[in-house]
Amino acid sequence: MTAFPLRIAAAPDTPPCAPPTPDRTGVTWTVTRHADVRAALVDPAFAVPRVAPGPPGTFAWLRASVARFSGPGRHPSRRAATRTLLTGLDPDLLAREAARLTAAALDRRAGSPDPPARLARDVPLRVLAARLGLADPAAAVPAVAVVAAAYQPGADPAAVRRADDAVADLVANCPTGPDESTAHRIGLLVQACDATAGLIDAAIRRARSLPATVSTPDLLGEVLRLDPPVRATRRIATVAAVLAGRPIPAGAVLLLRFDAANRDPAVFPDPDRFTPGRPALTFGAGAHGCPGDRHALALAAGVVGVLRDRSPHAVAPPPPEPTRPTDPTGARR
Repeated sequence: MTAFPLRIAAAPDTPPCAPPTPDRTGVTWTVTRHADVRAALVDPAFAVPRVAPGPPGTFAWLRASVARFSGPGRHPSRRAATRTLLTGLDPDLLAREAARLTAAALDRRAGSPDPPARLARDVPLRVLAARLGLADPAAAVPAVAVVAAAYQPGADPAAVRRADDAVADLVANCPTGPDESTAHRIGLLVQACDATAGLIDAAIRRARSLPATVSTPDLLGEVLRLDPPVRATRRIATVAAVLAGRPIPAGAVLLLRFDAANRDPAVFPDPDRFTPGRPALTFGAGAHGCPGDRHALALAAGVVGVLRDRSPHAVAPPPPEPTRPTDPTGARR
């Protein structure tokens, strides 16, 4: 592993690594150490949050049908179905198509390309939607963004209503097939939306401070650790359990902080230094670990590689570390 002079400080609200700690109510526990986060991810006593079902073709139906929110009874078959869809998607082909669309966007706007943030969202979704068989990949992009904005439990009612309409549009855009197959297609697009765009955006912001000899895969891998697009995920204790020697009561909510665990000095010496080759926990682990990690990285590499090669002016110097929201959870697995 080669260390570079670049150091990426943690976001201001990233907690230090410490034993699992409850909040004042004792209901929510923050988990920050690498070993503890990984242990919680693989322990069946800690489950993903449940969601309410709904009529076919609705937003509630979508969430209740995908592996992301499925309990142990339904999760294995739904995850297997999702993996079957992914098996038909060659990561190398995804990267090449993402690179082609990115280059085409730059060519169309010669001298004034689409903002990197727009490319970061639109290109991966268009490529993935096309490969998943949607009739109109371009139309899928805004609909997926609307669903992603409401995907996590606790979204406001107005966002959920918008998501209902967007899910109906996406169902009509998908190839004809069983309801769950349609849900898995849409679920893959939603999971890819904010997380892949966030990874691309962060990589673009960091690239200017690194030599061109740093490969795009190395750039993405280390940005995934130091500036993760998904900073945390939640689990619910289904029974009384023990984590790192701490008794966790049934019903407790665990906030698993990837951003802290990825900088655990017990695992990563000099954790803020940009050193490619150090694996991140950002894609999760255990039964709910991201099944599409290679595909997400391929899509990101296709966009970032072209931006680095062809439009260095679009890769702005990294700004000061932003102040991020107190609730770090985004597209959680």
